[in-house]
Amino acid sequence: MKRTIQFASAFVALGTLLLYTSHARADHSADLDCKLKFSLSTWSAIYKHSEGHGVVTCENGKSMRVDIVAKGAGLTVGKSQIDGGTGRFSDVHSMPEVLGSYAEAEAHAGVVKSGAAQVLTKGNVSLALAGSGQGVDLGIDVGEFTLTRAN
Repeated sequence: MKRTIQFASAFVALGTLLLYTSHARADHSADLDCKLKFSLSTWSAIYKHSEGHGVVTCENGKSMRVDIVAKGAGLTVGKSQIDGGTGRFSDVHSMPEVLGSYAEAEAHAGVVKSGAAQVLTKGNVSLALAGSGQGVDLGIDVGEFTLTRAN
């Protein structure tokens, strides 16, 4: 009887371990690889305002046009334009999760050739941005970067 209980306990423990492992693997495989291609115009004089547009494309073949608005405040001045910027989302399970407002903190500097690289967060979802363009900008600011579905 004691041996039967030990065998049953071991069987239940093994089954639980296998179930947990397959569930964890299923959650990880549910991550959706999504990327953003964008253009963005920015001006700032203490207050920073950026507007632009882009396209989110996911590995499942779906894509969505988006409008971008970023607002912030800080010690910042300048005007710049980024064309052909790129972004990569992490911890996305469905395309609508990319929409919304991301927290933004940025230090930037550029004359004639301007560049930007930053990581934004919105809950569990992160967005890593990179881009280069033209303009003059200098400063540090905090704010939000918002993606909405384009009309």
